[in-house]
Amino acid sequence: MTAEKRFGNQYPTQSVILPFTETKYQEAIEIYEKSKHKCYPWQENLLKEVMAIDEDGLWTHQKFGYSIPRRNGKTEIVYILELWSLEQGLSILHTAHRISTSHSSYEKLKKYLEDSGYIEGEDFKSIKAKGQERLELIESGGVIQFRTRTSSGGLGEGFDILVIDEAQEYTTEQESALKYTVTDSDNPMTIMCGTPPTPVSSGTVFTNYRENTLAGKAKYSGWAEWSVEDIKDIHDVEAWYNSNPSMGYHLNERKIEAELGEDKLDHNVQRLGYWPKYNQKSVISEQEWNALKVNRLPVIKGKLFVGIKYGNDGANVAMSIAVKTLSGKIFVETIDCQSIRNGNQWIINFLKKADVEKVVIDGQSGQSILTSEMKDFKLKEPILPTVKEIINANSRWEQGIFQKSFCHSGQPSLTTVVTNCDKRTIGNSGGFGYKSQFDDMDISLMDSALLAHWACSNNKPKKKQQIRY
Repeated sequence: MTAEKRFGNQYPTQSVILPFTETKYQEAIEIYEKSKHKCYPWQENLLKEVMAIDEDGLWTHQKFGYSIPRRNGKTEIVYILELWSLEQGLSILHTAHRISTSHSSYEKLKKYLEDSGYIEGEDFKSIKAKGQERLELIESGGVIQFRTRTSSGGLGEGFDILVIDEAQEYTTEQESALKYTVTDSDNPMTIMCGTPPTPVSSGTVFTNYRENTLAGKAKYSGWAEWSVEDIKDIHDVEAWYNSNPSMGYHLNERKIEAELGEDKLDHNVQRLGYWPKYNQKSVISEQEWNALKVNRLPVIKGKLFVGIKYGNDGANVAMSIAVKTLSGKIFVETIDCQSIRNGNQWIINFLKKADVEKVVIDGQSGQSILTSEMKDFKLKEPILPTVKEIINANSRWEQGIFQKSFCHSGQPSLTTVVTNCDKRTIGNSGGFGYKSQFDDMDISLMDSALLAHWACSNNKPKKKQQIRY
């Protein structure tokens, strides 16, 4: 008895699709099938959403991005859309990162036209020059041009549809040159397709678009991806089927087994669609942070300012200090970051022994308990900052880095967290805080340091009262 054939997941693992009632995908599939090719179910499902239209006949998604692991046939979606667009008399610009990819797409679409019965010279014209390929349907006037992307390519030209193949390599400079090419169209569409970026990928547009669309910040935009949230074992067959919709069609277990190697991360990115965070630049770079490093402890003056931060997940609590130096800068250093299960005694012990001016505590998970314990030990009442003050503390930290008004000793733990962080929104007035780019790095370490820095920079020396007779 033969085992029932198994197919990959035919629906995206994560997507943002705007509401629609009508779509042009069926027309496109009928044109595509004239070339004697058939759509996979996942391709039909995705095309239905890509080609959705509103009540005015305009594309529901003026921009649509999708990410699928390699060798699944992701560009086929684009070819189907392009064949339909040529029949409608539209103008298309198909761009890729490499000349070989761009030329391959030209060859593929030309073959589809020929397989559909079109004859070169009678039904369509073609220009074969590598890097400047072009196809034109004579009857409809539809034109498609194939280009490799540059920082100036596309300027001065106008199109109805812009295709960004190998979108993981799409840079902001290229976007600046290309995004206006569809502005004059009555019904423009931009399609971005690719895979998650690798460590050597130069583009950031695709990643930023994904983040903004998934967060609901991109208007008239759609997104679909086949991916895993966490890194999987390379032999996890369930993950293969989850992330590769063409499994059971032209892709199978035997082919994936043949490509398995030693690089677990590469397998997760290329085959399972995992989106790593290493391609996202930290908002505080190593260069910026290292510029504040001192090789020896500076001469300090005055008392210590202590910042204590309880992590948002309630797991850890971190403590750092800040103190003014003789040169007029502020020196910051982390004391420790421990599990909340260890209690607060290590914090109390430090506060009792140190010469402390002010203590700032943030974090609802432990703020009130520590305040109560400090009262029991007759320690100074701490500052419990408001949201507005937290926003101010984060801004002061950023300004301090830019203005080089504070310094540190280059502690590895603090350096690792600081140079792998991103911004997050706080409040409704444009305020920001910080978050770690990696799950195993606790941002509370930096938060405690910036709270101490804020308290220290906020502290104004008391003016001596002068009495005149």
